[in-house]
Amino acid sequence: MRVKQGLLPIMAALLMQGPVLAQTSADAALLEMRDAFRRNATPTLTALLWRVQGHVLEPVAVYWEARARLESAPAAEIRAAMDRMAGSYWEDRLRNDWLLQLGKQRDWATFEAELPRYRMNDDRQVQCYALMLDAAARRKPSEEAAQEVARLWHAQREADDACATAAKAFLDSGHLRPEAAWQRARLAMEAGRTAAAVQAVNLLNPDWVPMVHAIANDPARYLDEKFTAIRPRTKELVTLALIRLASQDVAAAAREMDLTRWKAQLTTEERSWVWGVIGKRMAQSLQGDALAAFANGNDRHMAPDHLAWKARAGLRAGSWGHVRDAIAAMDEAQRQEPVWVYWRARAMQALREPDALTAQIVASGLYRSIASHQGFYELLALEELGHSVTTPPPPAPPTPQEMASIQTHPGLQRALAAIRLGLRSEGVREWNYTTNLHTRGGMGDRELLAAAALACQHELWDRCINTSERTRSLQDQAQRFPMPFRTQVLRRTAEIGLDPAYVYGLIRQESRFVTDARSGVGASGLMQVMPATARWTARKIGLTDFQSHQITDRDTNILIGTAYLKLALDDLDGSMPLAAAAYNAGPARARAWRQGPVLAGEVWAENIPFEETRDYVKKVLANTTHYASLITGQPQSLRARLGVVGPPARPDGYNRELP
Repeated sequence: MRVKQGLLPIMAALLMQGPVLAQTSADAALLEMRDAFRRNATPTLTALLWRVQGHVLEPVAVYWEARARLESAPAAEIRAAMDRMAGSYWEDRLRNDWLLQLGKQRDWATFEAELPRYRMNDDRQVQCYALMLDAAARRKPSEEAAQEVARLWHAQREADDACATAAKAFLDSGHLRPEAAWQRARLAMEAGRTAAAVQAVNLLNPDWVPMVHAIANDPARYLDEKFTAIRPRTKELVTLALIRLASQDVAAAAREMDLTRWKAQLTTEERSWVWGVIGKRMAQSLQGDALAAFANGNDRHMAPDHLAWKARAGLRAGSWGHVRDAIAAMDEAQRQEPVWVYWRARAMQALREPDALTAQIVASGLYRSIASHQGFYELLALEELGHSVTTPPPPAPPTPQEMASIQTHPGLQRALAAIRLGLRSEGVREWNYTTNLHTRGGMGDRELLAAAALACQHELWDRCINTSERTRSLQDQAQRFPMPFRTQVLRRTAEIGLDPAYVYGLIRQESRFVTDARSGVGASGLMQVMPATARWTARKIGLTDFQSHQITDRDTNILIGTAYLKLALDDLDGSMPLAAAAYNAGPARARAWRQGPVLAGEVWAENIPFEETRDYVKKVLANTTHYASLITGQPQSLRARLGVVGPPARPDGYNRELP
């Protein structure tokens, strides 16, 4: 058959478009599958799976389809799906999900056969099942396995199956004492997680569960009806009721603890734990009598979080002996956290024990043990040793060979493809798995530097930062503290008299420079501005044509976010810690938290009641110090930026409109 000459170019063009059209079809199928997975539409997933064969993101699609059928699919099909995804995050993600399912089904033979292939090994529930089986098979001493299960169980937030199942096995065998279950119940009751408290008590005796529900619903009534607490079970239930009451009405709990019957009938351990809860609640409310509450108990019987808040209350009161004692009562792991190493050293210097010279020598050793160019307390320790914060010299950049190896890495290719397609969550998980978990210990420093460089090249600033931060002996500050949109940020901050390092420090913490970032509460864009705040700020600066959808526009977000930050900073006397707290938790809270004694900025920051805001303020200020060093090329001080925080000179001078 002869083809007309004029059709040849058209046919050639169509043939060339074939792969492009196929790719487009597979991309569309992947997005359809993503939506079907969210809707739990299993037949749709199965019907679409063939359309993504050969696509770089085929493992993602295979995972979605297999995960939807996990409860009913035969083992051979699940293993076939994992073989089809071999080496990817999604293979190990499905294996993780299957191990949990096998544990719930008590299919221990299949669980044990599959566990050695599980590479991530970061799931507490899988670890609990594995520890129980290790003890049963005598691969690990039962006492050791039981204690590890208790640690994992106590750290869990929800009433999950695995650690409770393992705890029950060790309770029945006698390798865990009932106190472990009561401790789990106490922690859960204090956190307001009734289901987890009920689950823990149910392991001891199901008949006690109605009493736990009654305590959760109305602890004061339960206590009114209990005049004696002689039996161990009753003592523990009364303790739960006092913990619950302290979480609802701390003053009422303190009055209850002063009653003669509880002083006489509860053990020192039980009373100490309750006073730890009361002291913690008072300290979180910045009440001056928090230390008196803590003093009613014995430090060695308090929970780790109680001791942390006792130390914070001591810092706020300037009572360094209480700081010293609280840190001394912590277990080794908690005591070695940089925050408590730093404050232990400060307490030693303040108390001059056993004498000023010895205290200074020991304190300097503690500072040296944590001092570095990363982390809030690490920077403060550096300054205590007489060093300014500077930008360390960068390591040698990745070689062409190192970059070539990283650019062709299958896991990173999948991650980049997923993010390009709009599957950011899937891409981020693949990236993190590839750099952190695929091989034991994660990538080496040179690989991490190259992977971070690749992320920077693609303007994936969050992956650039997170990957570079994982290096151990090499540190590239330009990767860890990138400055995208530099022209816009520097111009805008110069216009309104705002420190560009502070803006960069805040953006890095808020969004990691992801322009379309959106939080669970609706904050949007680079500077994570809430819709109502954006509208108010837009009116305040004369942006009369502002529409809510514009907040994700990069330049508009910078314009409005910096304007609000400047208004907050001016309203709070130019205090960077206060303005950062206001940006995260709202100006009303920041104003309330500054009442009381005048405190060093680091003491004030450590006493912020909200864990999220406390962490946020410390990170923003540390980020700011690093950015200032990079921008100016001059030595910097974190402590100078922290300053002091106390009540305002004019309490009526606040901008009450500031949202």
